[in-house]
Amino acid sequence: MIKRKRSIYVLSLFFIGLALLLVPDMIVRRSCRGLLFTSEEEVPHNKAGLLLGTSKYTGRGRLNLYYKYRIDAAVSLYKAGKIDYILVSGDNSRKSYDEPTEMKNDLVNAGVPAGKIFPDYAGFRTLDSVVRCREIFSQDSITVISQRFHNERAVFIAKHKGITAVGFNARDVTRSYGAKTRAREKLARVKMLADLVFGKKPKFLGEKVEIR
Repeated sequence: MIKRKRSIYVLSLFFIGLALLLVPDMIVRRSCRGLLFTSEEEVPHNKAGLLLGTSKYTGRGRLNLYYKYRIDAAVSLYKAGKIDYILVSGDNSRKSYDEPTEMKNDLVNAGVPAGKIFPDYAGFRTLDSVVRCREIFSQDSITVISQRFHNERAVFIAKHKGITAVGFNARDVTRSYGAKTRAREKLARVKMLADLVFGKKPKFLGEKVEIR
């Protein structure tokens, strides 16, 4: 009897945990239907594209394909005339790590004028990047640029913060390459919902920056 109760308890915890992972994922996916695009022809025009940061290199020192494909997508979108400016938002929490500057340099090298790029050095999390896009850079309508799974979460946050957003999907990586990232994304969506429910604020705000 004791073993049976213990088994029921363990199974209950398992299914509760599974629901905590799957339900947020389902909610986010459904809320973004019709708001994500893969072609420059179909995506609507916005003044600013929000390029979400990630490290340029992996822990093994190789070029991070997530990073490369996001840069490629931002360049493609800009050259297609679907965005006028690119807001590069990433982590610059220490002097030796500067995602926004690295992204800006690579965009310039790819042909985007430096004056069309605005760095956001306090994009520590996706929530920070999205909220600061409006609060600091005064953009109420944005095109988020990242891989599909990341765009889904960013657009979901934007909708719940009163920001009109669409996502332009960068090329994705192979299933084996992105296995760990996709597993972490399930947990990130749970945390995101908790942050929205409890009104989590960006780590930093600061002075306004005019994009023009």
